[in-house]
Amino acid sequence: MEAYYQSPIGVLKICGDENGISEILFTEKNNVIDNSIPDCLSSCFRQLDDFFNYKRIDFDLKLNLNGTDFQKLVWLKVADIPFGKTVSYMDIALKVGGKDIIRAVGNAIGKNLINIVIPCHRVIGTNGKLTGYRGGLRKKEWLLNFENNVKQGNLFYNTNYKLL
Repeated sequence: MEAYYQSPIGVLKICGDENGISEILFTEKNNVIDNSIPDCLSSCFRQLDDFFNYKRIDFDLKLNLNGTDFQKLVWLKVADIPFGKTVSYMDIALKVGGKDIIRAVGNAIGKNLINIVIPCHRVIGTNGKLTGYRGGLRKKEWLLNFENNVKQGNLFYNTNYKLL
């Protein structure tokens, strides 16, 4: 099943079934007019609403990851990156096997189908620069700025939730 979620930075296509969420990807759709939400996706919509409304910093969703064992291992390491923090591709490579597999790690991160929830936007280049993001670098930058502002307790945001 699929449905479309209107986020502040674009429309997300969300796919899943009773086995869990299998896809959260930015799409080129501009506006969502009619959007009936299947029961199996409703929790994902609520949690994304909470995230974008400054009420949630992590997700509690059943995921149905589709990938190789190595990709799943990388994605689980990416999922462990705390809200408002960034790590490098090298940091992830060192956690899953060593510096020699940094390109394989980058490939695996690039194949992540569950944006925001598996926060690949928090992975940056070793030099601190923004590199690659399936949704585009503008969205990556927006998400990092959003999380940074929330974490710092910007006065313009409602921060009535537990910070890490």
